[in-house]
Amino acid sequence: MKFLTMVKGAEGQGMPPMELIEAIEKSADELTKNGKMVFRGGLYPAAQAARVRVSEGKVTVTDGPFTEAKEVVGGFAIIEFASREEAVRTAKEWAELHHRLWPVWVGETEVRQIFDGEPDFEMMQG
Repeated sequence: MKFLTMVKGAEGQGMPPMELIEAIEKSADELTKNGKMVFRGGLYPAAQAARVRVSEGKVTVTDGPFTEAKEVVGGFAIIEFASREEAVRTAKEWAELHHRLWPVWVGETEVRQIFDGEPDFEMMQG
């Protein structure tokens, strides 16, 4: 099963410490060697982003930064896991790295399963 992990945090917390970057790289390299890492990346600040929205029959484009946004996605990964539990466990390990190596950082990682073939509509109805 493939999962998308999205690391979200408040904009403007600065660059992560090099020690954290190296620890995340080491973890990602291990997932790559095990054939689990599909794709990953970090994102530029929301000030360089745009949002395209459909509402009331109109399409609008808003350039960043987005003043109403409390959190923004700063990075993501698509990873092949055997189970949801394994995906959550890995996200928790990364959160613990953030806590230990960048203690002032505030954020979260959202873990979402990706449709792989036919979607399970019963599961989606929750």
